[in-house]
Amino acid sequence: MSRSSRTRSAVRTLATVALAPIVAGSLLAATAASSSAAASQEAETGKAKPTVVLVHGAFADASSWSDVIRRLRHDGYPVVAAANPLRGLSEDAAYVRSVLATVAGPVVLVGHSYGGSVITQAAAGDPDVKALVYIAAFIPETGESAGELAGKFPGSTLGETLNTASYPLPGGGTGTELTIKQERFRKQFAADVPATTAAIMAATQRPVSTLALEEKAAEAAWKDIRSYALIAGKDNNIPPKAQQWMAERADARTVTVEGASHAVSVSEPAAVTDLIRRAARDIR
Repeated sequence: MSRSSRTRSAVRTLATVALAPIVAGSLLAATAASSSAAASQEAETGKAKPTVVLVHGAFADASSWSDVIRRLRHDGYPVVAAANPLRGLSEDAAYVRSVLATVAGPVVLVGHSYGGSVITQAAAGDPDVKALVYIAAFIPETGESAGELAGKFPGSTLGETLNTASYPLPGGGTGTELTIKQERFRKQFAADVPATTAAIMAATQRPVSTLALEEKAAEAAWKDIRSYALIAGKDNNIPPKAQQWMAERADARTVTVEGASHAVSVSEPAAVTDLIRRAARDIR
């Protein structure tokens, strides 16, 4: 290496060493400014945003909330999407309670379909659950089952689309679980969802035990917690009239999406997210 090359290399090294504290200082200043802005914003609102806990229903899984989760996270909400076991109302509610126990601070608890029955029981007596949001969901009174409520008004065509299968019970014996026939899934469950998406949903649907749909609610948290409801106007699983009747009985703040199928969290995630945001704003 020539003397001039060695000189240029030395100059570059010295420049890097000299600039390092300046760059580091700039980064620290930027980080501090960002933290200060976040703290200032939180101070303006008075408290951090509540955690949104999402509970799916029968014939679905937690991925049915994907577009809702993206929107909520964009807005800065912490989100947990629980994997509802779909084995029995008491068992499922106990599981969701265990999920809630891991969340610090206020919670907006959201249930879709049979998930509405689950959150109604799981939230009872939990002071951190500040709002219940029902999305095309059951809102049972104590002593009512999801199956009973589904048949309270005419319009559900679910029964004729179901397959049954046996599964082993933990204590011995067998139970019965239900799935929607894949070739009938879109029309029954997700008529306003693109065909390719509905086909994936049909293939990945989680079966629900008949015990879950037959077991009666032991508690009704909506009596003590402010509630919100989204009515799916073209729902073939839970008749819209049944949804409306349950929402009115629970004195829920209600919106209706006229053309929505039962899979409204997939087909109309913006409307679902808007209602969750409303519930979150009301408790802040």
